[in-house]
Amino acid sequence: MAFIDEIKIYAEAGKGGNGVVRWRQEKFVPKGGPAGGDGGRGGDFYAQAIRDVHILSKYKAKKSFSAEKGEDGGNKSLHGKKGEDFILDLPVGSIITNTDTDEQWQLLKEGEKVLLLKGGYGGFGNEHFKSSTNTTPKEWRPGEEGERGNFHIELELFADIGLVGLPNAGKSSLLNALTNADAKVGDYAFTTLDPNLGDFYGYTIADIPGLIEGANTGKGLGVKFLRHIKRTKMLAHLVSFENLSKGSTGMMKVYKEIRKELEKYDKNLKLGDDGLASKDEIIILTKADNIEDPKIIEKKKKEFEKTGNKVFVLSLFDDKMVKNFRDELMKIFKK
Repeated sequence: MAFIDEIKIYAEAGKGGNGVVRWRQEKFVPKGGPAGGDGGRGGDFYAQAIRDVHILSKYKAKKSFSAEKGEDGGNKSLHGKKGEDFILDLPVGSIITNTDTDEQWQLLKEGEKVLLLKGGYGGFGNEHFKSSTNTTPKEWRPGEEGERGNFHIELELFADIGLVGLPNAGKSSLLNALTNADAKVGDYAFTTLDPNLGDFYGYTIADIPGLIEGANTGKGLGVKFLRHIKRTKMLAHLVSFENLSKGSTGMMKVYKEIRKELEKYDKNLKLGDDGLASKDEIIILTKADNIEDPKIIEKKKKEFEKTGNKVFVLSLFDDKMVKNFRDELMKIFKK
């Protein structure tokens, strides 16, 4: 199932129930008077945060939702029942925008619930209009319409660590090695078209699609995926040794290219948003099996350590390397 991180929906709160005209018809009460009850209020429309990043895919086919209508008033002055509220489940990290009013809400914690639309008030029954001068009122009022609106819902992923790097840096392969994500892997750029998530002993790892120069302006897969690492706690920069073996101008240049894109993206953030370039990070030099000379590997590792970040060398074909990295990653998460 394709990962969906934004949808547009139409929503309605419930209409209020109608008031009614009714009369008391009790034995020995020849002039019973009015007894029409008021209508019940329409159901409200809520959004609630749950821990399921794939929940938006359930709404791919259905784009219209509504809360229940309030019940009409009844005889013997009975008020109608309130309509049932509608609760739209959305992933933690969702940003909800009412495109008609520009109102905006954010769901940042599991279980958080926000009111998007209010249900309409119920109409008055004829008993409401009784007075000393109007003992047999026939007036009644229909229920009010509930609020309605069009909404744009956008997900910004929450993850403990986000894997970033140029296409084919080995992000999906690493995610598969660490978790049960079963992310798609291929020997061509942009294998990952959507973010993949994996569970690492209760910690969430997000594989963010490959970045290229100009991504902050929408080039390649662009800002659509840059925003997904805005709320990660830390970043893991993957730089492949293939950039060295294929005669690239340098692995460090590749690393700086990604850093440059993150810094450019930060300039467009809203006030209060966390910057990407300032997040804690680790560097993972991947595909070390491409290099036969261990001295070259050690030289590159020392070069990247000058950035002040923790640096790991990794080959997914080396079980010992993978195990050591898993142990080190767990230590990082527990700090």
